[in-house]
Amino acid sequence: MTSTIRRSPPRTAARRFACNALLLIGVNLFMRTVGMSFNVYLSNRAGGEVMGLYSLLFGVYGLALTLGCAGVNLGSTRLVAEAMGAYCPAGQNPDREATVEGAACRQAIRRVLSRCMVYSLICSSGAAILLFFGAPVIGTVWLGDGRTVLSLRALAMTLPPLAVSSCLGGYFTAVRRVAKVSAVNIGVQFLRIGFCSYLLTRWLPDGVEMTCLALVLGGALSEVAGVLLTVLAYLADKRRHSVRGKNSPELPAEEHLTRRLLGITVPVTLSACLRSGLVTLQHALIPRGLKQSGASWAEALASYGVLHSMVLPVVLFPSAFISSFSGLLVPEVAESSARGDRERVARIAYKIVTPALIFSFGVAGIMSCYAYELGEAIYHSREAGMYIRCLAPLIPIMYVDSSVDAVLKGMGEQVYSMNVNIADALSSVILVWLLLPRMGLWGYVVTIYVTETLNTTLSLARMLPISGMKIRLWKQVFGPLACVVGATCLFRLVSEWGHLPIGGVRDMVLHITACAALYLLLLILTGVVGREEWTQLRDMIR
Repeated sequence: MTSTIRRSPPRTAARRFACNALLLIGVNLFMRTVGMSFNVYLSNRAGGEVMGLYSLLFGVYGLALTLGCAGVNLGSTRLVAEAMGAYCPAGQNPDREATVEGAACRQAIRRVLSRCMVYSLICSSGAAILLFFGAPVIGTVWLGDGRTVLSLRALAMTLPPLAVSSCLGGYFTAVRRVAKVSAVNIGVQFLRIGFCSYLLTRWLPDGVEMTCLALVLGGALSEVAGVLLTVLAYLADKRRHSVRGKNSPELPAEEHLTRRLLGITVPVTLSACLRSGLVTLQHALIPRGLKQSGASWAEALASYGVLHSMVLPVVLFPSAFISSFSGLLVPEVAESSARGDRERVARIAYKIVTPALIFSFGVAGIMSCYAYELGEAIYHSREAGMYIRCLAPLIPIMYVDSSVDAVLKGMGEQVYSMNVNIADALSSVILVWLLLPRMGLWGYVVTIYVTETLNTTLSLARMLPISGMKIRLWKQVFGPLACVVGATCLFRLVSEWGHLPIGGVRDMVLHITACAALYLLLLILTGVVGREEWTQLRDMIR
């Protein structure tokens, strides 16, 4: 006797997506606020040279982490989402379904997850061994600073735990239970602050090398604790969503599961490792290029630390809104692609790219208008404010790229995305090598502009035809641009006429909030945000 499959109505799926997205937005904003506040504390406490050396370390660590995690997050997300699409058609949620289909879905998910876990442990252990024993050569030859060797060895120990956490994170994303991962991430952030603060207090008098090691070791201890919390969350989730009294059917052996996993992860890993290697080379060339332009090694590290550890976190801080939706898009697009529902893919692409552009134009305009005030309020540095203003016009291009990449990965275009990223990284290395000795740090600003524009243009050129998303230039580009220019100029004039200076952080927050409200009002009056957008928002909230 065939059991009846209970289907979730479309509005239920939309509500679940909206709840997960809002939760991720709140968590990401909170974590970025805490993280940026902690970076301010570290910059003031440790100094620019330590932050520059810290950024150099994480250039190498990014390559090791890419090799260690080996694309398992995307592989886990894609394969679990495809298993749900195959055994739970039309968006059925198997969590509480005491049916044969629900039991089969859970068994397929467990099979996928066990295969991904073995794969992640093999790759991460190999990467950890390479980094640990290669640290002296990497630190002294590649980075040109022997003070990084101890920190690199400490970072090597974190690779296997982080690979396990990445695998389980892909599972939680695919089954739309992001609250558990969000809770773990919050805990990890506070543990990092606690460990780093304690070690920094003990080792700060011992010099730059030990100060940098304190930051690295504090982060490593918090990540290990985070993996333990993630495993406990998975075990609790598995126990909660098991169905007693219902025998799981014997699924046929999937001989091609490993092949499918490798088909997703190997191209991504190879491309990502090549890109990460180029990025690491780029980061190693930046202090050397700045030194060739006339700065000392300490000054070069300090300038590099200002841009990477102080300015870019501020510029990327509001992208939490976009990255939250983008992470949830991958399983949504993967399920729709697996069912051949191209119309839904086009709708998802439009509904994420359009708000991303509207939001990013607003952020770019407001951040450009209040760049110096932000630099003074956050870092007490006018130099940081100058670089914030220089990078602000690039924000729409940077923010929308993450949404486009999510759509491409969900449609199985991860190889194309990684090829674009490789071209981006290779261009960065060439431009850094050519421009920094002649232009100093401004050469790196030019490099960021060229490479980010190239990356987003190539990604859009691929995403638009295969997704079928329609372009509406007024709603997506010209309307938001006109509204943010009008809002910032008008509010600046009103502030000057009304003698409303910015005297502190509170005044700056009030100014930015009022300017954002004026931007939203102009969006509504010009029809950029109309009945269609309000109806979508209302339906998701209801």
